[in-house]
Amino acid sequence: MRRFFARSSRLVIRQLGRAVAFGRERAVAFSELWRRSLQVRVVVSTLALSSAVVFVLGMVLQNQITDRLLSSKQEAAIAETHAAVATANRELLGVNVLSDGFRERLSGAVNKLSSSSADEEGTETVAGAFDPIIAYDGRGVPDSIQAGSNYSDVPESLRAFVQNGQLARQIATVDRGGARTTFLFVGAPVTSANRPLQLYLLFPLTAEQNTISVVQSTLVVGGLVLLVLLAGVANLVTRQVVRPVRRAAEAAERFATGELDERMAVVGEDDVAKLAESYNQMAESIKYQIRQLEEFGQLQRRFTSDVSHELRTPLTTVRMAADVLHASRAQFPAGLARSTELLVDELDRFESLLGDLLEISRLDAGVEELVAEVTDVRAIAKRALDSVRVVAENAGSRIELELPAAAATAEVDARRIERILRNLLANAVDHGEGHPVRLRLAFNDSTLAVTVRDYGVGLRPGEADLVFNRFWRADPSRNRHTGGTGLGLAISVEDARLHGGRLEAWGEPGLGANFRLLLPRQQDVELGESPLPLRPDDDVPAEPLEEVR
Repeated sequence: MRRFFARSSRLVIRQLGRAVAFGRERAVAFSELWRRSLQVRVVVSTLALSSAVVFVLGMVLQNQITDRLLSSKQEAAIAETHAAVATANRELLGVNVLSDGFRERLSGAVNKLSSSSADEEGTETVAGAFDPIIAYDGRGVPDSIQAGSNYSDVPESLRAFVQNGQLARQIATVDRGGARTTFLFVGAPVTSANRPLQLYLLFPLTAEQNTISVVQSTLVVGGLVLLVLLAGVANLVTRQVVRPVRRAAEAAERFATGELDERMAVVGEDDVAKLAESYNQMAESIKYQIRQLEEFGQLQRRFTSDVSHELRTPLTTVRMAADVLHASRAQFPAGLARSTELLVDELDRFESLLGDLLEISRLDAGVEELVAEVTDVRAIAKRALDSVRVVAENAGSRIELELPAAAATAEVDARRIERILRNLLANAVDHGEGHPVRLRLAFNDSTLAVTVRDYGVGLRPGEADLVFNRFWRADPSRNRHTGGTGLGLAISVEDARLHGGRLEAWGEPGLGANFRLLLPRQQDVELGESPLPLRPDDDVPAEPLEEVR
């Protein structure tokens, strides 16, 4: 038995859990639909408000109809009571309550009243059929004397009022034949006998209850029909408004994807038509401005490319002359020899700037192609370190590599990835203020991550996005150790984008900066979760080295 109850309890709990889960899913789906669909919100809101209005209106109508029915019934019953009292007074005029024939006279009066509850044609009176009761409750009589059935149904409170000589009425429900019936009890004193009697007329309210039930069912059915009609009307009206908005949204989406000739159809002269006209004018203006910007961008890229190419010829000549002077600097005075060295350094920076300008112009033109091969990125990181090692030693910074023991293979363009890491390391050395620079590499099944961490001046709020802008510098007054052109990080971002990855930055003043490169391990595969955090775990700046190792 215990096993049976335990099994039943588990089954009930399982069913309840399924019901709760199903209800939660439905609630989530409805919440999503509510959030996304204006039409659903309008229809549901209309139904809710209409339900409240219909409920209030139905209650008011029901109360009004009930009050009118009961008022009419009571007025007719009181009139019938006055007529019945007059009849009883005639029938019981001068009768002695304590005489032996009183009960017969009392029964005769009740029969007279019962026969008068219907007219000669057999139809009921205005107030309807009633049950008459005449009773005497007074002193000198052991028990109450009454004629007419169901005297015990008369409420005690009503009897008290009638015994005090007042006409009174009361609605009460009694049990008759196993069924509950509601009556309107009207009582009045009869004074024609030698002692006061009480007359009670019982008017059944069955017809009024049936009428009220019909009214209630009519109101309920009518209210439901009205709600359905209101929901349909609200749905139709909302669709007339929402449909043009949806068409406008679809047109805007297609326009945003590059279909600049997309326009809305203008039908009529109403507000929706004005919206379509305004949208079309806006789209035409945006299209014109986009065309202008494209032409301007093409002219700018062409100008940059042409200038870069044109500068290469005179730069080659100046380079040859500078190399000759630099080779003979030992024969020059000290000041002239130093000027020759500065000239060569600036020519190197100028050549680097021209190369970056040509590269950025090709990236802007979209003519760059990705030559991706499966490569161990650890070797790329070591080559990038070797290319900036001398600069790091001159700046007093040590570059630390944290590479995984397993091969970190990925489908990448080795030249571009090495340029990204070289730019990140050079940037870290420039802003590291002699602190060590740490390069970390990690990977998972889908994503490879490289972070370059420095402990220098860091980045102020908002500069993490600006740092990748072209020619942007947080502090133009700072001296550069690498002689950068200001385009390295901008080119690095484009190189990462070509691989389907991204380049991000984090930094805080006094805590240094951290740059993270994320790359998919396979092309045409989306990035997964990064194996390295953007905000590093170590926020304490490392101590600068006393000597370069």
